[in-house]
Amino acid sequence: MARIADVVSFRHLFVLSLALNVSLILRGVNQNEKHQSGAPMAVHKGTKASQMRFLSFPSESAAAAAAAHETQPSVDEHGGQRVINLDHGDPTMYEQYWKAMGDKTTIVIPGWQSMSYFSAGKNLCWFLEPELSTQIVRVHKVAGNAVTEGRHIVVGTGSSQLFLAALYALSPQDSSNPISVVSTAPYYSSYPLMTDCVKSGLHKWAGDAKQFDKDEPYIELVTSPNNPDGFIRHSVVNRTGGILIHDLAYYWPQYTPISAPSDYDLTMFTVSKSTGHAGTRIGWALVKDVEVAKRMVKFIELSTIGVSKDSQLRAAKVLEVVSDSSEQAGGSEYPESFFHFSHAVMTERWRLLREAVKDSGLFSLPKFSPAHCSFFDNNLGTQPAFAWLRCDGADVDDCESFFRGHKILARGGKHFGVSPKYVRVSMLDREETYSLFIERLSQISS
Repeated sequence: MARIADVVSFRHLFVLSLALNVSLILRGVNQNEKHQSGAPMAVHKGTKASQMRFLSFPSESAAAAAAAHETQPSVDEHGGQRVINLDHGDPTMYEQYWKAMGDKTTIVIPGWQSMSYFSAGKNLCWFLEPELSTQIVRVHKVAGNAVTEGRHIVVGTGSSQLFLAALYALSPQDSSNPISVVSTAPYYSSYPLMTDCVKSGLHKWAGDAKQFDKDEPYIELVTSPNNPDGFIRHSVVNRTGGILIHDLAYYWPQYTPISAPSDYDLTMFTVSKSTGHAGTRIGWALVKDVEVAKRMVKFIELSTIGVSKDSQLRAAKVLEVVSDSSEQAGGSEYPESFFHFSHAVMTERWRLLREAVKDSGLFSLPKFSPAHCSFFDNNLGTQPAFAWLRCDGADVDDCESFFRGHKILARGGKHFGVSPKYVRVSMLDREETYSLFIERLSQISS
């Protein structure tokens, strides 16, 4: 019996020792990962994109892509290829940066705070939180991408609600026919759906702005940089009675050179694509005409009785950190700049994509000319949030279906008013997903 007890005791001690060793190994790995994810990137204004370097952030080099592939295999549990969903522009790419920021964007909202429908202050937009208004003005000044003086700020539940509010505000109220809404193809795929969603008697979708030749009032949507192809856009109709809405969701330094502050009658922005906080659902419009701003506010009042105060406070804190990181880049508090970091990541992603496209011989991408960026004080190229790929193979008529056959979900050209030979691919997903996409694209050859 004593020998049996000794054997059992020895086995127990062996298992316990093995468990402790595994625990120590995992703890060490976890601490190393935390150390890497929290490391900053040293940048300075005027630094060329090619000279930007990460201190300890995981880079998106071929080695990193291979490491990501090891942790996220391209096959699913049933032995088939993993489906890569790049149909939506979900900006999870930015998680890496905000994790490294730790608690800098953490806010605490007491239970008694923000209980009222109304916000403090005397803003025309009565539900706009004063701190969000302050940080919106500040971040535009830092980025140099919009004029805010002489504008009324209207906050919305993302730019989608603002778009509908703008249509409501700009449509004639006493017309017997709905006003035509147009945009140059390829246009944002949701414009037609949102314009005609409730079949309003105020407005109707009228298609490609280049084809619009009616001698009647119209609303033209100008998306710049454009979703899906990334080009800088200007109005094209130029007829009597035209009203413009500028959707500038992507007019930020990480996507395109900031040539000058935008100075239009009505422009729309969103935290979704500027900072990556899509789930916060906050957008804002800069509106010159006070009556238009009032009507936009009325639309939001009627549809949702304002906009979440909690989301506004969170967005304000995030925008504050974005501005702080730019103004204090290189210091002990903010050694990294949000715009420098995100620009560097986008640069690397586009480099990998162009290499894969070149090697495949089956696809082509838009070509962008470099331009001077006032934020970086350098001549830089455009690197849009979406890749607008064309399938050049003679036997490929539907690029979306072709990609789906390779377990890649993307949005086809027909949704944007152009040929199905095109497809839009999100560049903003997490690193492991994007690395798998590049790997799979590289395996498709002519």
